[in-house]
Amino acid sequence: MNQPVKLDIVTRRSVCPLDCPDTCSVLVDFVGDRVVGLRGDPDHPITQGFACVKMAKYPERHHHPDRLLQPMRRVGPKGSGQFKPIDWSEALDLIASRLQENRKRFGDTSVVPYCYAGTMGLIQRDHPLAFFRAIGASELDQTICATTASAGWEFNYGPDKLSVPVESLVDSKLVILWGINILRSNSHLSPWLNKARKAGAKIVHIDPYHNETSRFADQHISINVGTDAAVALAIGAEIIRLGLHDQDYLTHFAAGFEDYRQACEQWTPERAAELSGVDANTIRELALAIGTNKATFIKVGYGLSRNEGGGNAVRAITLLPALTGAWKHRGGGASLSYSGAFKLNKARYDGNHLLQPNRPHVNQNQLGQSLEARKANGDPEISTLFVFNSNPAAVAPDSQSVKRGLMREDLFTVVLELFPTDTADYADILLPATMFTEHADLYTAYGHYYLQWAEAISQAPPQCRPNAWVFGQLAERIGLSDPVFKMSTEELVRDLLDTDHPNIKGITFEQLQADRSVPLRLPEDFRPYADGSNFADKKIRFSPAPQQIEFKVTPTKQYPLRLISPPGAFIVNTTMGNIPSLLKQAGGEPTILIHPNDARRASISDGSRVKVSSPTGEVHRKAIVTTDAREGVAIAVGLWWPKYAPDKRGLNELTSQELTDLGAGSLFGNPVVRVEPLA
Repeated sequence: MNQPVKLDIVTRRSVCPLDCPDTCSVLVDFVGDRVVGLRGDPDHPITQGFACVKMAKYPERHHHPDRLLQPMRRVGPKGSGQFKPIDWSEALDLIASRLQENRKRFGDTSVVPYCYAGTMGLIQRDHPLAFFRAIGASELDQTICATTASAGWEFNYGPDKLSVPVESLVDSKLVILWGINILRSNSHLSPWLNKARKAGAKIVHIDPYHNETSRFADQHISINVGTDAAVALAIGAEIIRLGLHDQDYLTHFAAGFEDYRQACEQWTPERAAELSGVDANTIRELALAIGTNKATFIKVGYGLSRNEGGGNAVRAITLLPALTGAWKHRGGGASLSYSGAFKLNKARYDGNHLLQPNRPHVNQNQLGQSLEARKANGDPEISTLFVFNSNPAAVAPDSQSVKRGLMREDLFTVVLELFPTDTADYADILLPATMFTEHADLYTAYGHYYLQWAEAISQAPPQCRPNAWVFGQLAERIGLSDPVFKMSTEELVRDLLDTDHPNIKGITFEQLQADRSVPLRLPEDFRPYADGSNFADKKIRFSPAPQQIEFKVTPTKQYPLRLISPPGAFIVNTTMGNIPSLLKQAGGEPTILIHPNDARRASISDGSRVKVSSPTGEVHRKAIVTTDAREGVAIAVGLWWPKYAPDKRGLNELTSQELTDLGAGSLFGNPVVRVEPLA
């Protein structure tokens, strides 16, 4: 009788690189050199032993048959994805030669990097920027995701974004999850919220989309897209009317409170209800609950900021814990990001010391405009585009404009990638990158206060190279002499740790190597903003008061619905967008959720094929008719690769290159669309 073969499984520790607040410590299982499993680290205080459904599929990604395994040069038309293998020496020589030629002919600022958070490891994410700053390239404004919400927060509280420690949420008495589906985009918050609920806390979810978090919460409040500021101001008005604001806290730490009071007075619950669709009594009840439960915690999502008034909405919401003095109470306050606490020495690792003055900027959300722009003499504004850690053909607004730009024969495009994405198809030179298990890196977080180090735990395929190595080689070829280009990952991390800031001081590279995850040196009972803002005067800025912005783009008879694109259970953004099992679990194709009343008016049935049109373009999708969508709102869950959609079109065919009120962010939550049967 044959005995089963016993597999020798070796487990190694790493850090999840995805753009997510949780920044999980993960355990990766190997049999030989093959990855056979990934799970959350049970010993990490935040990860607590579980990984999200996306990262649980990492072994499938690690051994994906479409992995790019060698440098390649384009041999077919742009966008065709036709390439010829070349060796690294030839690839780097071609890039350096064309780069220097374009710099000489079109100027240094005609060179642009396009990058974002394909990995959250600091070295492979940000260190390559030193190369572009050294050559005087245009500066990329990384505005595609977080800048609007960040600008709103920083307007109120100052430049360092701080949040209520996760561990203190067990003492929260009221939790408001505003515009965020935590079960899909911050899932490791849920165990702490369950502990708070067992201790008596109530959990409220405010969102136009009735999703997993709505069902997790004790109460779901459905709201019209983009009306969050009006509701928050009406809540503020009720709290002040009832005398539930903390006058002592405001006296010491508020600037411009009278201006805020007057702005709130303009928004009665009835007026806010008319605009937002939230019942006036619900607004009153929520205001009373916030005012009487001083340990109220408000978690704000980035998604609600991606519309014309998003920055003002974040301002209005996050002033509420200042109004009631919630920051003074353990478990009270708010959370957007924890990133401001990671006070590393960032003077050199990303080339800040090489930054040249008066350089033009390229906004990520207006890449299409920039690629299509021409100077007075006919020369292109952008001659050379380097893409790494991003997939702009899918993720950048107004895809048609982006693709027209990428199709330019006079644009030299270099793409560093793991897979043949939609953007990779437009490359002139395509370079194979490494996965997170194949290089070492340092990780901060925006969902907790742990600094983490990850070693390389698997061997990269022979021809795959880390981003930092590629740009170090290019720096050498074109004669860049700054020492930063010769620094190893370890040297860069030691430099980042070289600071006297109390949050970091005393954390050594050796400690990170040994422990892998190290808490920041914060006070034991850390209560950010209990003593005011981190402005020099400690005052929280209530003035100019936040406003409910009057939108320029509003639903019309031609385009009657708002479109939002929240994360899905299996597809969030394009990073894991080619994993067969995830695509299958997500239904095999992208969908559009529509309320039964909207479907009836448009003669749409559940499961039917529909055309979704906006002023910028159209896509074809499968309709799901459900009351999970608010009436008047169409919901496209998750961002699919265009090449995996039946019509080969991505959702950003529908979005524009217009910008938000604060932070020059994207209007991904702002399009107006029409949904109709597909002929």
